[in-house]
Amino acid sequence: MIKAKPALTNREDIYLLVTSFYKKIRANPDLGPIFNAVIKDWESHFVVLTDFWESQLLIRRTYLGNPIEVHQKVDATMNHSITSAHFGLWLNLWFETLDELFTGELVWVAKNRAQKMSTMLFLKIYESRPKE
Repeated sequence: MIKAKPALTNREDIYLLVTSFYKKIRANPDLGPIFNAVIKDWESHFVVLTDFWESQLLIRRTYLGNPIEVHQKVDATMNHSITSAHFGLWLNLWFETLDELFTGELVWVAKNRAQKMSTMLFLKIYESRPKE
């Protein structure tokens, strides 16, 4: 008998989503080198990411950072080598992890927000690059 997937409903679910997702990211041959080069304390980063997604999905203001600035700095650290393909890989793994773990309306919201954010973040990264 196949066990039904639970709905995504609370901070604990989001933490599971974040840690499961970034396990895949860290092992990915294209994304792992980027993330592993800039994140030194994964446990603290999981808390920040859980705060971010809790703010996005449960409308609880727990994240106070600036994701655009953070991603622009990462791109600069990586010699402006981040491409839209990286964001596509990230998004595919995000969708995959959501579908593996959860069901329900917040899964759709998490996919929709991630899709919009990935486009916006890449545009902001591109805009901040040095002009030749």
